[in-house]
Amino acid sequence: MHELAVAQALVEQVESVIDQHQASHAALIRVRIGPLAGVVPELLGSAFPLAAAGSRMEHAVLDLVAAPVRVHCQTCGAETEAAMNRLVCGTCGDWHTQIVSGDELLLESVELETVPT
Repeated sequence: MHELAVAQALVEQVESVIDQHQASHAALIRVRIGPLAGVVPELLGSAFPLAAAGSRMEHAVLDLVAAPVRVHCQTCGAETEAAMNRLVCGTCGDWHTQIVSGDELLLESVELETVPT
């Protein structure tokens, strides 16, 4: 399951954020996942507790936010939502498009907690 490797990389990245901000642990981790990212959100959600066990984010809530597929039309210039298997312009119907959103796997935010001194 490749989602376990993604979860382990996420734990490493969040550990770095915790260190950088001298926090005690993470309480909320928000990740934006597009349907074209190659990651199944449900599997990542299941793998995360295994990867986070014993870490400073062991009890953190993992919030997985779905990113829509959006394309920019090279013909008419419109930016519209598109279906995962139909990347055509929603305005003119042309297929000359570039993906603007929907292929990302992004650590969007981390809510940290500190221990009062």
